[in-house]
Amino acid sequence: MGGQRLRTVSTVDYHTGGEPFRIVAEPPVAIEGATVAERRTFALADPGVDDLRRLLGSEPRGHADMYGGFLTPPDDDGAHFGVLFWHKDGFSTACGHGSIALAVWAVETGRVPRDPSGSTAVVIDVPSGRVTLRVHTDGDGVTGVDFVNVPSYRLAGQVPLATSRGDVVVDVAYGGAIYAHLDAATAGLAVTPEHYTALIAIGREIKWALNDTAYARHPADDRLSGIYGTILYDDLGPDPDGNLHQRNVAVFADGQVDRSPCGSGTSSRVAVLAATGALKPGGTLVHESIVGSRFTARIAEAVTADGHPAVVPEVTGTAYRTGRHHFELDPADEFGTGFVLR
Repeated sequence: MGGQRLRTVSTVDYHTGGEPFRIVAEPPVAIEGATVAERRTFALADPGVDDLRRLLGSEPRGHADMYGGFLTPPDDDGAHFGVLFWHKDGFSTACGHGSIALAVWAVETGRVPRDPSGSTAVVIDVPSGRVTLRVHTDGDGVTGVDFVNVPSYRLAGQVPLATSRGDVVVDVAYGGAIYAHLDAATAGLAVTPEHYTALIAIGREIKWALNDTAYARHPADDRLSGIYGTILYDDLGPDPDGNLHQRNVAVFADGQVDRSPCGSGTSSRVAVLAATGALKPGGTLVHESIVGSRFTARIAEAVTADGHPAVVPEVTGTAYRTGRHHFELDPADEFGTGFVLR
């Protein structure tokens, strides 16, 4: 790629809670940099890497809500591998559902040998830092994955915004990426498929209203700045076991919708709930998605990060392989690396 046309590329596809993740174990392009964060910066400017992203994420091989990752070397020997996350609009700083899928893939393929105890640690370097996952197995099957994310914290609380659906207030929090959080009911909505179009519209509106403001600045690394997405949530009250139960939809990038409860979004949700006292150490958040899939989350540790009181979230879910693909690009194809039609 770069000066050449990409002809073939192989992928393994998974879904986590209904959200796709397309794994490219051997990207056929050079992704330069000493760390995954540096490789993301390189990818943002490199036509060859971006062509590969568009080829796999765009129609007719992908779709407007496609997601995936290019494997890279780790930052150092402390991790098993690195990953550069991508979606239809570019390259993200974090992805919890993708990390869960990668951990399952790593154990199922033997890239990371299974621990006889039934709990195998998979350590991955992502643009926002180093994450650890514990893949739980029973015989040959994966029974669940615990995703231990980077320290997460609330950046701003109760930020007022004037929107097309009236005046609202949002919280802004970091969970590997920065999200705005809105109680959907305050905008006259509910997190249900019937409100799908309206949820996307208000999610995009809030993202772009805040994206270039001080609320969206990461305090330590400007490469992590900007509102990655909007978390719209319903508070469903305690579940039968007394756990905090919420339903959410993450509208990220430019109107892309996460079908899963969103791993980095769940982490930022834990940060907000911890900051307000709604979720305490020892408590559990049952986090449901717009399609009914669930993650559970808890506070693994209370810490200080980047000058903020923070928590280390632990999010639990799992992923399933959906197929293996060998994509081709005919040099005569008039659509080339594809298009996005929403």
